[in-house]
Amino acid sequence: MSVGLGLVSLTGSWVGTIAQARESLYGQLEAAQGVSVATQIKQVYADSWNANALVAGVFALIALIAGVAVLVRPAFGDPERAPQTPWIKSVAWAGISLGFLGLVLAAVKYSDILLSTPTVG
Repeated sequence: MSVGLGLVSLTGSWVGTIAQARESLYGQLEAAQGVSVATQIKQVYADSWNANALVAGVFALIALIAGVAVLVRPAFGDPERAPQTPWIKSVAWAGISLGFLGLVLAAVKYSDILLSTPTVG
């Protein structure tokens, strides 16, 4: 599960696309009221870009939490139960890695370090 969520955070999701389109539509409606070009860029493009980054960050955080939960579960489970097989730990570590990478990329994308929006003037 965590690997899938990590991949979704890196590649994008339908939810992120919908959030981005919604913010873009709100920005277009607000920009239609005769605001400056800089404000239009922020409202139409930057806000929708940030909405997509937030959704990707949420998916990455859930992937990270799910991977950690799988790894720490044996510590809180039945001690007589057989230990986790190696492939479960490997997939959990892969999910943690993808979740962490997705979280870093979402933060970089949200803070405009990666592909910042154009500025006017």
